[in-house]
Amino acid sequence: MRHELFTEVVLQADIPEKGLKKADVATAVERYVAAGQEDGYSLEIFNAFGDTIAVVTVPESLIEPLTEDEVFTVRSVRAG
Repeated sequence: MRHELFTEVVLQADIPEKGLKKADVATAVERYVAAGQEDGYSLEIFNAFGDTIAVVTVPESLIEPLTEDEVFTVRSVRAG
């Protein structure tokens, strides 16, 4: 599924090296078309105050669009 740039998407897997968890919300900021391979996206992840906390590149299969029946939650990304 192609995602519009600068829209919010939901991670479908943990990304432990960045402290990210499945169901975290990110913004799609770039799309990469790969001939013969799965397309990918660069995602920007923000904290509750709107500060960037991570930028990652993932395959398209690891993100889904938000749906109207979902709600936001808050969790700490601090280690420990």
